[in-house]
Amino acid sequence: MPTTDNKAVLNRRALLRGSAAAALAAPLGVWGASAFPGRPAPAIDFSEFPICRASSEAPAPTGAPRKLKISWNANAICGVTLPVAIDHGFFQKQNLDVELVNFSGATDQLLEAIATGKSDAGIGMALRWLKPLEQGFDVKIVTGTHGGCLRAIAPVNSGITKVADLKGKTVAVGDLTGPDKNFFSIQLAKQGIDPITEVEWRQYPGNLLRLAVEKGEVQALMASDPIAYLWLKDGAFREIGSNLDGPYKDISCCIVGVRGSLIRDEPQVARGIAVGLRDAAMFITQNPDKAAASYLPYAPKTATEDDLRSLVRYHTHHHHPAGDQLKRELKGYADDLKLVSVFKPSTDTAKFAERIYANVLGV
Repeated sequence: MPTTDNKAVLNRRALLRGSAAAALAAPLGVWGASAFPGRPAPAIDFSEFPICRASSEAPAPTGAPRKLKISWNANAICGVTLPVAIDHGFFQKQNLDVELVNFSGATDQLLEAIATGKSDAGIGMALRWLKPLEQGFDVKIVTGTHGGCLRAIAPVNSGITKVADLKGKTVAVGDLTGPDKNFFSIQLAKQGIDPITEVEWRQYPGNLLRLAVEKGEVQALMASDPIAYLWLKDGAFREIGSNLDGPYKDISCCIVGVRGSLIRDEPQVARGIAVGLRDAAMFITQNPDKAAASYLPYAPKTATEDDLRSLVRYHTHHHHPAGDQLKRELKGYADDLKLVSVFKPSTDTAKFAERIYANVLGV
């Protein structure tokens, strides 16, 4: 069981965010499922979130349901809105018949698959997608989905209690270009620590990250949920930072990308994808138990349904920006990536954010 301190780390932000975040959930449906015909989408109470009402209430396309493929990483709880939208009829409400495609390859391969029509849309992390999008893939960001899910953790007896303590240390990551390395490199840079010269990064397969720490090959690790959360449960590790720290608690980490040609040729379909996922996010916020039950088939075997309920409450599914707000967040991420030499200093981040965003919601 987690120590009292670890429990506080795991739950403090959910408590601080109040009722909106406390209802967060992460539902995931049946693998490769399509929207169930005849199942009505549940009502959502928009009174707490009036900004969402206008985009949700516009009429959906009529006629035969439009078949679509949407890519996601089934192992990541970040994509929970997709199965929720399927299981609870939110895509059906938009007259969409969605097939989920599990994709675990490189991000540029995913974006190419979307751009070339092998998939119609996808969910991913902004700090993973932005650099490849700079290459000009015909994929546009249409909405955010939630915040949270990246954590830096270290053994409780290591003396490492905060991100700044990683100076001079060796850190395990699953991907040297991944969002967790990018995010915590940015945090180090903002504290005057050069993440390139003053921290050594080592890449390991995701399931071996903790073992690398336990064998003494590295002193800390970075990972995403649900695995990072599960490694905190036994009390041997503590969280030393997350992407819900400081101003990032109000920023979306995960985004939805849609094929550019779909936006141009079938704008109502592109809009339906965004609306379906935003409505699913609202449902998650208000129905965490149902969301957790829906994700359970995809979770690691060591994860309980209680674990999943805790995670979906912890992640900020009530925050799914679009319009100017999302463009500001994308610009902010691009500005941050300049600090760690992922983007060139000369990049006009405002123009970049404008170029990669499409306002399918009319907000």
